[in-house]
Order: sequence, then structure tokens, then C-alpha cells
Amino acid sequence: MVETRRSGNTLTPAGQTRRTLLKGAAVAGGALVAGTALGSAPARADAEYDVVVVGAGAAGMTAALTAAKRGLRTVVLEKAPTYGGSAARSGAGIWIPCNEVVLAAGVPDTPAKAAAYLARVVGDTVPVERQRAFLAAGPAMISFVMRNSPLRFRFMEGYSDYYPEFPGGMPNGRSIEPAQLDGNILGAELARLNGPYMATPAGLVVYSADYKWLTLAAVNAKGLEVSAACLARGTEAALHGQKPLTMGQALAGGLRAGLATAGVPVQLNTPLLDLLIESGRVTGVVTPGGAVRARRGVIVGSGGFEHNAAMRAEFQRQPIGTSWTIGAKENTGDGIEAGERAGAALDLMDDSWWGPMIPLPDQPYFCLAERTLPGCVIVNGNGVRFVNEGAPYSDVVHVMYDRNTPGAPHIPAWLIVDQNYRDKYLFKDVAPLLPLPGSWFDSGAAYKAWTIEQLAQKIGVPQTALRGTITRFNGFAATGKDLDFHRGDSAYDRYYADPLNKPNPCLAPLWLPPFYAFKIVPGDLGTKGGMRTDARARVLRADGSVIPGLYAAGNASGAVMGHSYAGSGSTIGPAMTFGYVAANDIADTP
Repeated sequence: MVETRRSGNTLTPAGQTRRTLLKGAAVAGGALVAGTALGSAPARADAEYDVVVVGAGAAGMTAALTAAKRGLRTVVLEKAPTYGGSAARSGAGIWIPCNEVVLAAGVPDTPAKAAAYLARVVGDTVPVERQRAFLAAGPAMISFVMRNSPLRFRFMEGYSDYYPEFPGGMPNGRSIEPAQLDGNILGAELARLNGPYMATPAGLVVYSADYKWLTLAAVNAKGLEVSAACLARGTEAALHGQKPLTMGQALAGGLRAGLATAGVPVQLNTPLLDLLIESGRVTGVVTPGGAVRARRGVIVGSGGFEHNAAMRAEFQRQPIGTSWTIGAKENTGDGIEAGERAGAALDLMDDSWWGPMIPLPDQPYFCLAERTLPGCVIVNGNGVRFVNEGAPYSDVVHVMYDRNTPGAPHIPAWLIVDQNYRDKYLFKDVAPLLPLPGSWFDSGAAYKAWTIEQLAQKIGVPQTALRGTITRFNGFAATGKDLDFHRGDSAYDRYYADPLNKPNPCLAPLWLPPFYAFKIVPGDLGTKGGMRTDARARVLRADGSVIPGLYAAGNASGAVMGHSYAGSGSTIGPAMTFGYVAANDIADTP
């Protein structure tokens, strides 16, 4: 891979950038109080372990669980007052080909199919050795987690790979998600679990795979059936006195419970200030309370830098900021910066796990099903369609950036729908027929008008162009064939669509006033660039040499997916896998 290059930074004699000095001073100046860990005492300053893991997200907790089960004395240090990170906020899809869960479900997956598919998705951005390591270790990691924690998983049947037409792609999917978990097993630690991005309605137990059908509940019998099943699960859990967790809450909670059983302390409110380096080897980490030493290795799973404005401005395309991400707020790149100071090369720093986002006043909303359902289009600042609205979310944002120019602005873009669309489908958490919150309109995230021309005037796009776009799209909806962007041709496009809408489940005309426009900005689930690592998750310098004692996994490392996204769970699956790989490498290395 090509090393990320930077310009415009002032280097100090110690090799730190002005960015890292200012940031470090801000962190070090705060008053920090150590948190307690379930089943064990807090880590002491100047304590020594075999393995120190930085970050209590999916990557870090999987790494720590693996290290502990390999007989290594391990501690997890977490900056936040909660554990779980971005994983706890997520839908917790996990993309791991050929794991025992999908094979038991009858998915016709093979290592050859998985390798062909991943190679086609990633291209030459990521070394083949890293791709092979992920595919080889992923299934073993899932089996290990199920043997050593209360976590169980379900096949997300029908959730297509994002490019199912590629060689080895699976139109019926190969992603899994956590099964329901009773939060009572966490005891007092349940209160320290990072909260979800969107809370499940009270009384319901909802899986990530249910979301598609809940969106369609007003127009589809299967949607009503799934809604009833969600209510039945919630009722049963209440009758048994359970505190049901699903999605990211189940994943993070289950890993945390596994660590408790294994006797691994999780030290909250303990940020990483720097790495401890002695005789060229990473031998621990520096925290506000002092050094925590690692006899065998340090694994950095501290997340990305999505909430670090300086880093985003330095590495990523404009416009960018920290207000359009839904990653955990503590993800400010601490681990990446510490690795950089230790000599790590960086990769993919210009990229993120992108997705079209509506900047609502309370928090940005990741626009997933809404842009795929029939009866909507996305247009640029000239009122013209520019992308398949149902394409993988990262692809949509890549196109927004690639085509954004002063003469043809694509940021923001606009999602246009009509009242017919609003009468049929859930939008975020607003049921069909119900009015949208007034705050959406007051904030400029949404607009409403009785004609297309009036709507165009409100959002500042040419009226004639927007009318022409809608007329042309309505023609495609009548024939069922999108001649411009082929929406609905891929099995992935059709996953979140309306199967009862004919002739194309993704296409319906916009005709019934009033009409609505929603602002679309380039949001993300987190950044995907970080320290360069090898197939053993060891951190590398620019010359390819290994930094002894230093490992990285998750969004603190350059993603094995490169600039693409293989399927639901392409963030969490590799994060957990390389945490597992790192811990096993430490255990296997004398």
C-alpha cells in the first residue's frame, strides 16, 4: 500500500505534530477518575500485564478475551466512562464468510467463493496476505467467541452481500448478528454499557434483520408478522424478568460478560496518552495515572478519528467535520496518533465507512432504507440525479465527493419524496401518515411544498431541472427499468425495497403532493484509516519493518476492506477477527 502523506504540519524536535501536542495537552489537563471493572480490581498505575489492550469496543474486547483464554494476564483500558464504543451503538452485523452459523443455516459458502469475492471487492488496495488472514481466522474467531462468552449469533437471511453479482457474491447474504441476550447477566455493568444509536421502542425486541420489515409494516403482511414477533419477544422477556439486548448492545454486552468470566479487568475513564517505548520496543502505555506495562504486547483497538476535527481536516476531503458522524464521541484518533509518534505508517486516512446522512437537529440520521424505497430520488444542487439511490451507502458518498464541484454541487444533495411515499413507509422512527417533527423543518434538514417547483425554490435548485428529473424518473418507474442508474437491477438494491411494488420494487412515481426534500450530507459510521498492519495485525513502519510489541485492530488500523465494503458487518467482522489474530500472535510468539 502507498503511505499516506501529509503536508502543512509543524514538527517539534520530539517528532510530534502541533495537532498531537495540543490534543495531548488537553487530555492530560483533565481530572480523571478510574472506573471499576466487573469481576476484578481496577488496573493500577505502573501495573504490569502480559497484554495491554487499548479500547473496549468489538476489536479490543475480542482481543482481550482471546489473550486471557491463551493464558495471558490481560487488561483493557478504555477512555470512555462506558464500554462498547461504536459497536454498542451499531446494528452489529458481522461479515465473516464460511463461519459455522451461516454454514449451519445452509448458506452455500466456500473459502474459494469468499476469496474470489473479497479480492474483487477490495482490489489491489490491501495485500492479499491480509485478505487471506481475515478469511482464514474469521470463522475460528466466531467459534471461539461462542465457546467463551454467552454470545450466540443468527444468520441475517436475505441481507445480500453489497455486490452480489461479483464472483463469489451471495445474493442471500452471509452476514450474521447477535442473538438476544439477557442484560441481567451483566449485573451492575449493564449501566456502563454504551447506549445504542437508536433506541428500540419499549416493549419490543428487535433484530437488525427485522428493520426491513418494520419499515414496510403498513403495506406488507410480512411486516405485520415481524412486528408481532418483535412484540411477542418483548412480552416473553418481560414475563421472565429479562432485560433483553439485541444488535450492538448484545454484542458489546456479551463480550463484556465473557471478559468478566475470564477475569479480565476493564478500566474505564482511562485514556491513552502515549505508548511506552523502551529499546525500540513498545512495552506499555502511558495513562494519566502512570504507565501500564505490557510484557508481551500492546493491542490498540481504540477506534477511529471521526471526532477529531483537526485530523479530518488534515486527511480527508472537504467539506468534512465531526457533526455528521454517528461513531462513538470518544473516537478522536488517540491510538492512531500514538502509533504515528512511534513510527507507524498510516493507510486509508482519506476514507471512512461513509453513508448518506440527514443532519437532524438532535443527531445525524443514517439514511438506509429510506433512499431505496420506491417513490424517492436523490438529486444534486442542480436538481439532477447522479447515483443509484439504492447503491451501497459508501458508494453513494464516494460519488458525492468525486463529483462535487462549484458548478455542480453534490454536497449537500437532496432526497425527494412525495406524500404517497410518506403514507406507506416508516421514515426513521416516524410512522406512515404521521407528521414529521417540526424541528426537522425549522433546522433546514427537511422542506415541504405543494409543487415540485415550490420545493425546488425552497432548497435552491433550478425548478425546470428538478421537474425534468422527476418526469424522467416517473417514466422509468412506469416501465420498471432505470435506464440512467440501474436502480433495482442488483439484489442488494432490492433488499430494503417494497416487494409488492410492481414492476420494480425500487421504483415508483412521485406524483402526490405535498412533496418533501431531505438534506443529504456525507456522514459516516466511523473513519476507516489508521496504522498499517500486516497479516498478523502487527503495526508496520513505512519501510515495512515491524514495530516490536505493537498491534492494531478495528478502526485504529487501515481497513482490510480497502476503499470498499463487502457486506453488512464489514467493519465489525474484521475488527473482531484482527483482535483475535493479534492476541493469538502474541501468545504464539516467544
